[in-house]
This record gives sequence, structure tokens and C-alpha cells, in this order.
Amino acid sequence: MEQTKATGEALGTQEREELLRGYASGTISWRELRQRGFADYVEVLAGLGEIGLRPPMAPMEGPSRNARERGRALLRRLLREAAKS
Repeated sequence: MEQTKATGEALGTQEREELLRGYASGTISWRELRQRGFADYVEVLAGLGEIGLRPPMAPMEGPSRNARERGRALLRRLLREAAKS
């Protein structure tokens, strides 16, 4: 999407970093980031990485715990495989 390239221009560096910090701390939702100009989640992950932050973690409780654990295991495996490439 073209919006991905324009986000850095549309948001000032300081505003973008504040939004990402809010997301990492759990005070801003993914929905709000999209409304403020982030085109996709890859852009959010890249931005968090640039400022040395990690995405917020969902609590490991509740009915979908098993699905989250499987998803995390899959992501770890894919990241290991990508790192070997």
C-alpha cells in the first residue's frame, strides 16, 4: 500500500515515537494506530524495533491461551528458520 510509505511523512518523528511507545505500554490500541496513519502491523513492528521496544503481550490467561501459545511457538520457529537463511 502507498500509505505505508507516506506514514513517516504524515506523522512527525516525535509523534510517531510517542504513539509507538503508547502502544508498547498498552495505553494505545492497534486500532488507534491505524486511525492515526499506520498502514499495517509490519510497520508498527518495524517502528517498535527502531526505538528498541517490543509489542505488548496479551495476558496468558483466558479461553484462548492455547491458541496464543501455539501462535508464539509458530512465530519462534519461523524466526529461527528465517535467521538461518
